[in-house]
Amino acid sequence: MSFGIDGAVIKVDSLSFREKLGTTYKVPRWAIAYKYPPEAKETKLKDVIWQVGRTGVITPMAILEPVKVAGSTISKTTLHNEDFIKEKGLKIGDTVVIQKQGDVIPEVIKVITEKRTGNEEEVQVPTVCPVCGSKASREEGEAAIRCNGIECPAQLLRGIEHFVSKECMDIDGLGYKIVQSLIEKGLIKNIADIYNLTLEDIASLKKNGKKFASNLIESIEKSKSQDLFNVINALGIRQVGIKAAKVLSKKYKTMDNLMDASLESLCTVNDVGEITASNIYEFFRQEQTIDMINKLKQAGVNMNLNEEEGIDNRFEGKTFVLTGSLTKYTREEASKLIEKFGGKTSSSVSKKTDYVLAGEDAGSKLTKAQSLGITILTEEEFENMTVKKQKYDDNEK
Repeated sequence: MSFGIDGAVIKVDSLSFREKLGTTYKVPRWAIAYKYPPEAKETKLKDVIWQVGRTGVITPMAILEPVKVAGSTISKTTLHNEDFIKEKGLKIGDTVVIQKQGDVIPEVIKVITEKRTGNEEEVQVPTVCPVCGSKASREEGEAAIRCNGIECPAQLLRGIEHFVSKECMDIDGLGYKIVQSLIEKGLIKNIADIYNLTLEDIASLKKNGKKFASNLIESIEKSKSQDLFNVINALGIRQVGIKAAKVLSKKYKTMDNLMDASLESLCTVNDVGEITASNIYEFFRQEQTIDMINKLKQAGVNMNLNEEEGIDNRFEGKTFVLTGSLTKYTREEASKLIEKFGGKTSSSVSKKTDYVLAGEDAGSKLTKAQSLGITILTEEEFENMTVKKQKYDDNEK
């Protein structure tokens, strides 16, 4: 019986020679692996279709005339991205050579330009999402083309996962499997549909699920009062995380103000660079974004900054770095305190650092801070700075 192999191991036959040759730490010196060159076959590139992944990346897929390669019939394969197509010089109708990368994944390795007839067509790169029709764009320095539609069905599951997470709308109980079931049953078709779910909708997902459904409905209702920065973060704007969302919410106060902000205004926001500003500006000019926010407003989701009485910005303009093991606070708790008082945290020490909060076993960050003459805080000193305004004033004096 014959069967295909992708290589062989060649060994010295003599046992005495093997003993003389010996072994290294990992392998014997008397044996070597030999891999056969991968099998390559010619076929026709019939078409290129563009598929949208769950992160919004739009990937080209080659549709091929079926051909048998290394034991399996290949009729399609990924073309990775726009740059790959240009690098290979691919055109629809080309004769191409394919092989299996690592004898597993099929890949187009070259075009046989000598076999062109003149009837080949250029591959058209999409400017809109093939699934939802919203604008597709490619950021400078990136290879991927992305769909910018917040309501794109291809991105729905991942979008909801982010929307309900702790630093966003914090909807406890709405996990991956529950969201997947809701989508499969057609109960959620966009993010705003979360706020249209009924007790019966959720209870139908589990046996004896009334208690679970009641708790989830309560969590959904509670999320409507989340602060503006949570909502901004939940929208999933490219390169906008929780820190940038907090800065934006303090600057613009309401979602309407942020949506109306000019590109020039966004570029002046601290910690928001030109690329991020452009992402924010373009995001709020998408029809799907406007539609989504209107739906969230109708559902009663808060769109304003929750101003606290007597706002205390004692740490405004100050940058903290946390290092070592803290005992009085978790890193997250300390960071929230700093941000509450208008400061910000950084992961690295530099000349721009104002304070280093050092716990036990602090390492290189503490050493660098000492060499730069930066103020080192113990947890007790940090606590004094945050508990009472008067204590902080006294320290400053």
